[in-house]
Amino acid sequence: MPADAPAFPLLQADPAWRRIDLLSDVHLHADLPRTFAAWREHLLGTPADAVLMLGDLFEVWVGDDARHFGFERECLQVLREAGRRRWLGFLPGNRDFLVGDELLADAGIVRLADPTVLQAFGTRWLLTHGDALCLADTDYQRFRAQVRGAEWQARFLAQPLAERQRQARAMRDASQTHQAALPSERWSDVDDEAAAAWLRRAAAAAMIHGHTHRPAVHALPGGGVRHVMSDWDFDHGPPRARALRLSGDGLAVLDLAAAPA
Repeated sequence: MPADAPAFPLLQADPAWRRIDLLSDVHLHADLPRTFAAWREHLLGTPADAVLMLGDLFEVWVGDDARHFGFERECLQVLREAGRRRWLGFLPGNRDFLVGDELLADAGIVRLADPTVLQAFGTRWLLTHGDALCLADTDYQRFRAQVRGAEWQARFLAQPLAERQRQARAMRDASQTHQAALPSERWSDVDDEAAAAWLRRAAAAAMIHGHTHRPAVHALPGGGVRHVMSDWDFDHGPPRARALRLSGDGLAVLDLAAAPA
């Protein structure tokens, strides 16, 4: 279960910002070069003044020392360059919750709590990755509670980088095998009653999240809504990547697989 009364830190948008991009579930990985290229193009070329990354930017993150090597170093270079052009925020997901302060400081990224209230253009938006609200997946919630604990993380990060990478590959393979065996109707989704309760406590009208890979807009009990972003994949079949853009005109969907932003 998520916390009964989660904190709702406030992110006040800079009055100078005219556009804010939100994205999630890019799942950057060395095996997905086209996805990496599309993400790089958007992050460096977007006209947005700020980009908020709401979790699972990386397919896996095994510790900030990985940023000095290989593919992770390439990702850091893109983040550094983007951070010199616009404000970047990062909220951890279920794949990259081990992103630490060293990486964020190196790239010039601001850490966002999960959840966070974004006050922008006269509206309060509740931002979350979404996994904490998938209450029907009780096995995952138990796993989440374990790996988000300080003791588990300290033990994992104390291991050599190569061993952490080996374990991450094994967990990734097991997760993909498990998901492939499940029909889509058995995939857990965000609990609407819990999402509505979060909205009420946050005094927000709408929630924005990723995680489920099911882009849609859902009406919530009590009148609120939740906007779900897609995952990104340009390497398997038809490309897909949908982000959201906030501006004074409201919330717009960016289909980044169809045309440039």
